[in-house]
Amino acid sequence: MRHELLRKKLQMPAGQSEHQFVSQLLEQKSISLDRRHKILNLAKTLVVNCRDSKESSGMLDAFLLEFGLSNTEGVALMCLAEALLRVPDDLTADRLIAEKIKQGSWSDHQGKSESLFVNASTWGLMLTGQVVNLDRTITQKTENWTKRLIGRISEPFVRSAIMRAMSIMGGQYVLGRSIKEGIKRGNKQNGPGARFSFDMLGEGARTEKDALKYFESYSSAIDEIGSSATNQDASVQVKNGISVKLSALFSKYSYPHYASVMEHLLPRIKQLCLKAKRYNIGLSIDAEESYRLDLSCEIFEVLARDADLRDWQGLGFVLQAYQKRAPDTAKWLIEIAKETDRRLMVRLVKGAYWDAEIKHTQELGLTNYPVFTRKSNTDLCYQHCAELLLEASKEIYPQFATHNAYTATMIIELAANKEFEFQRLHGMGHIMYQEIYKQHPHLQSSVRIYAPIGNHNDLLPYLVRRLLENGANSSFVNRFLDKNTHVDVLLQDIENVVTQSSPYQNSLIPLPEKIFEAAGEYRKNAIGIDLDSVTETQNLLSVVNDTSNNILVAHSIINGQSVGGNLKNHYSPSNNQHLIGRYSGADDALIWDSLTSAHAAQADWEESGVEDRAKALENAADLFEKDCAKLASLLAREAGRTLADGISEVREAVDFCRYYALQGRILNSQQFRGKGVFLCISPWNFPLAIFVGQIAAALVTGNSVIAKPAEQTPA
Repeated sequence: MRHELLRKKLQMPAGQSEHQFVSQLLEQKSISLDRRHKILNLAKTLVVNCRDSKESSGMLDAFLLEFGLSNTEGVALMCLAEALLRVPDDLTADRLIAEKIKQGSWSDHQGKSESLFVNASTWGLMLTGQVVNLDRTITQKTENWTKRLIGRISEPFVRSAIMRAMSIMGGQYVLGRSIKEGIKRGNKQNGPGARFSFDMLGEGARTEKDALKYFESYSSAIDEIGSSATNQDASVQVKNGISVKLSALFSKYSYPHYASVMEHLLPRIKQLCLKAKRYNIGLSIDAEESYRLDLSCEIFEVLARDADLRDWQGLGFVLQAYQKRAPDTAKWLIEIAKETDRRLMVRLVKGAYWDAEIKHTQELGLTNYPVFTRKSNTDLCYQHCAELLLEASKEIYPQFATHNAYTATMIIELAANKEFEFQRLHGMGHIMYQEIYKQHPHLQSSVRIYAPIGNHNDLLPYLVRRLLENGANSSFVNRFLDKNTHVDVLLQDIENVVTQSSPYQNSLIPLPEKIFEAAGEYRKNAIGIDLDSVTETQNLLSVVNDTSNNILVAHSIINGQSVGGNLKNHYSPSNNQHLIGRYSGADDALIWDSLTSAHAAQADWEESGVEDRAKALENAADLFEKDCAKLASLLAREAGRTLADGISEVREAVDFCRYYALQGRILNSQQFRGKGVFLCISPWNFPLAIFVGQIAAALVTGNSVIAKPAEQTPA
C-alpha cells in the first residue's frame, strides 16, 4: 500500500543532501512566472497598507522593532529574560542583572520608539545602567563603595521591574491563565465569531507526575472548550479546538522507549480524542522535534484507524515545513485520510525548533540535517506542501499558519475557491489579516487564533522563545512594520531568493562531520548512530543480537601475537551468574617480555615520523567507526553500558584518535621528541574511550606503550 511505502521513506535516515532536495523542488515549477509576479506585487501592497494603517502596532511589535537581536541591548535583554527563568536565588539574579544591563548603550534608544511602553522601559534601563552596581565577581572587586551602595538599593527593584515587564509583554502572547479566561478575553478582543486553537503552556513532562498533571489539564480544557461552544451542532471546522503536545503526556516520549510509549502515552491521547469527539471539536497533535516525527506518525495512524474514533473529523496533525521530510509526510497524511475515510485537519507551519535541530544533529554526528539550513528553502518547501494539501481538498482541511505577507498572498493565489483557513498567533498578525480582508473582500476563509493558555511560570519561557524566534534580523515579523526596511528588501520572489544561493546548503552551517574543520581544527567529527531512527536502530540491534551469545576470550597481546595463559571466567556485571567470556592475566614473565618488546620498538616507532603515526591513529579511528555497533554491543555486555552510552564512548575514542593525530602534527613542528615507554592503565567505567585516549596521546608523540585494561573489562 502506498502509505506504507511513504512511511518507510519517512523512516530512512536523512541521507539526501539539501542541495539535491531543493533542486528537485525547483524543477517542479508549479507556479508560473506571471503568477509569482502577481503574488509578489500583492504582498508588497499588503505590507505598505499595513504600515500606513491607523491601527497602532502592538506593544510587542514596538519592542521588537526597538530591541531586536541586532544590537547589544536586544541581546542583553533576551539573555537576561531567559536566564532569570533559571536563577535559583535573588542574589544571583541581581548579579546577572547588573552584568547584562551594564552591557547596553541604552541612551541610544531614548525617545526613538513611538510606543510609550518602550520609551518608558528605555528610560528605566538607561537609568539602571548608570546606577546598578556590578558585583565584585563582575568588576574584579572594585573599591568604589558609592556604586556598591547604590547597587544594593536598586538591584532588587530592577529585578522586580524586569520580571514584571516580561509578564506584561508575555500577556501579549498568552491569552489567559485558564481556558475560561482565555475564551472570555478572546471573544472580547476579537469578537464573538473568532475561532481559537488553544494550547496549554508547559514544557515536556519530566516525570510521570508531570505527565498526569498535563493530562488532567488537557482533559479539563477540552471540557471547557466543548461546553462553552455557542453552537453545539456546528461543524468541527468552525468550532474552537485544542493542540496537544505528546511529550507532555509521557516523560519518555522517544523511539528507544517505543513499547512504553504505546503502553502509556497512546491510551492517554486516545482518551483525550474520545472526549474531543464527544464535543465534536478539533484536536491536533502538535509538532515537536524531528527525531519524534516517526513516533508521532505511528500514534497518529493508530488513532486515525481506531474504530472508537470513527465519524469524527476533528483529528489534526501539525506539519513543519522546515523538515526535509515534510512533503512526504503530507503525502502520507493524504493516503491515511483516504484509507480511513477521514478529512484530516493539517496545520502547516514553518517550524519552531530550528536551533535545537541543528545542535542535536551535530552532537550526535549524524550524516545530514533533518531541516533546511536556509530560511528561503523552508519557504519553498512550505509552498510545495501547501500545494499538496490544497490539491487533496477531499482528504485534508488545510490550516495555514503564517505571519508572512508573501506566504499568505501565495496561499490565496494557490487556493482559488478551495476551502482552507489561516492561523495566527495570539498577539501577532492581526494588522496583516485585517488588511488582507480589505485587499480580498470576497475571501471566504477565516483566521483561527492559536491561543496559549498558562500561568506566570509557564508564560515566561514561552515569551522568550517567541522573542528569540521573531527578534532576529532575518525575521519577517521583526521587519514587517519597520518603515526603514524597504519593501523590496523585505519581500522577494521565493524561487529567486533560493536560486541566488549556491549550493543550496548553507556553507556557514557545516555538516556535522565537518564542524571541527569549520572551527579551524582540521579533523572529522565522529559519526554516530541515530537511536531515534527505526532503520538505524534495527541495524544496531541486529548486530547486538548476532553477537550477544558469543563467548569472549581475551589474552595479552605482545608483538602482535595473542599470548595465552590460564583462563578465568568473566561474568556479566548485570548478572553474576551469566558467563560472557574468559580471560587470562599476565604473569611476571609476560610483563617482562612486554617491557623488553616495547623498549626495543620505541626508537623505530619514533623514527617512522609523525605523519605515519598520525595516519595510523586516523586509520584506527575509521575502523572504530566501522565497527561501532559491535563495540557498543561489547561495552553493553562487559561494562554494563547502555547502547546509547556505548555509542557515545566509541565516538569519544574516535575523536581521541583524530584529535591526537592533529595535535601530533602540530607538536612535530616544534620538534618535540618521544620520552620512551609509557604504561597506560585505564579504569573500568570508560573501558574504550579512556583506554584509547591514553594510548593515542603517547603513540603519536613517538612513544611505545604498554596498555593494561581494567580487570573488570579485559575484552
